[in-house]
Amino acid sequence: MGNFLQLFRQTFVYGIATVFPRLVSVILVRVHTDKSVLSEVSEFGTLSLVFSYIILFNVILSYGLETSFFRFYNTEKNKKDVLNTATISIIISSLIFASVFSIFKLNISDFTGINVSYLSIIVWILVADALAVIPFAYLRLKGSALKYSVVKIINVLVYFSLNIFLLILLKDLSASYEIFEKIYFDNFEVAYIFIANLIASIVSLLLLLPFYFKLNYRANFKLLRKMLLYAFPILISGLAFTINETFDKILLDFLLPASIAKTEIGMYAACYKLAIFMTLFSAAYKLAIEPFFFSEADKQTSKRSYALVLETFVIIGSSIMVLIVVALDILKVIFIGDPEYWQAMYIVPIILFANFCLGIYQNLSVWYKVTNRTRFAAYISCIGAFITLALNLTLIPDYSYLGSALATLIAYFTMALLSYIIGKRYYPIPYNTSKILFYIVLSVTLSYISFYGFRDNLLIGIICIFVMNLVILIKEKARILKLINLIR
Repeated sequence: MGNFLQLFRQTFVYGIATVFPRLVSVILVRVHTDKSVLSEVSEFGTLSLVFSYIILFNVILSYGLETSFFRFYNTEKNKKDVLNTATISIIISSLIFASVFSIFKLNISDFTGINVSYLSIIVWILVADALAVIPFAYLRLKGSALKYSVVKIINVLVYFSLNIFLLILLKDLSASYEIFEKIYFDNFEVAYIFIANLIASIVSLLLLLPFYFKLNYRANFKLLRKMLLYAFPILISGLAFTINETFDKILLDFLLPASIAKTEIGMYAACYKLAIFMTLFSAAYKLAIEPFFFSEADKQTSKRSYALVLETFVIIGSSIMVLIVVALDILKVIFIGDPEYWQAMYIVPIILFANFCLGIYQNLSVWYKVTNRTRFAAYISCIGAFITLALNLTLIPDYSYLGSALATLIAYFTMALLSYIIGKRYYPIPYNTSKILFYIVLSVTLSYISFYGFRDNLLIGIICIFVMNLVILIKEKARILKLINLIR
């Protein structure tokens, strides 16, 4: 029990470090979409497009070595060899990437349509983030959850503070103080955001710098080969997941006419962010429940417990989805500064349901985690990525970002369905599928009625929330009372 409580505490601390940056990213959407900051929707589109590339290259530049490091550190006798080899590999690959990127940045700028001055900043963001991968992994390995979280939170606070300073305060300060006049430039807002990101990444790296003084910088190339072979499938899986999550914006840029692409991306990306509230619920639930998955694995009642975990997720998630959908027109005013972005609001319920499906998939994934068949994670993610790419390529030319939203939903729904079907073969769990489907269908129906049928009638929306929660209360009364007694 003591070990479990320790694991739960660490999960809670890591959870803060995971959820807090996402909350800040939503708040910053309000800043970035204000016309006094980014005057054109296309500028926010450029910003969102670049961050999609950053997420993609973060996966490429870590190339699965973080997970490989965990595995070999626990299995190899010479742990210093693993530590040195992994770190040196990341350092060398990062420097090679920076050199190649710098040489070809004009070509990259022509190909992507991203301003070359932005690329000069982005390359060092990517390098700084890559160099922090193994130090962060080492903190996790040593159970230093608090230090890990503190560094992550400082990174977010630095990034947020610099955004406020550079985008809101600097202009007025430059008019009053000569020192600030030297760093203020007109129409430099997008670059300021990237500079804020770079400084935040450098601050994180500086806080992790003591790690680099522990190394002797001697690599074991035989070990490196084994680590890279182990890491390769993880890289493929990571790329597949990243394609599902971010590649739609990149494809929008390539498939839409250049005259409207960045504007369409800007509207889509801003409204997409409102679906993060479902993502936060899924992420928090996953962080809290994953230790439970493994602690229950050897118990006779484990499968019933896993079934109950998914059922509970669907019940709570269904209620949350209806609540968010009803509140969307309030949330858009709070978190999106310019009404011009609101043209894409009609895709938000689709993305919300897509993220709900992703959360269901993550809960269903227990079967391959506890049976050590994690290769199926890569298979299913790759199928999801293929669906994402195929549907985006097919739908974007005619339907723009609506096509991207539908592709995301279909990909995540298919991943959940595949995990359920394959899991029944290898590790059958007695899910109450009729109840789960009932709550999903009810929440989707009520969400559809509220948003697409009676969007201007808040009273209908409130009735939908009431009906959803009344049904839950009636059907789950015994479970709710039992939970209240357990809390007591």
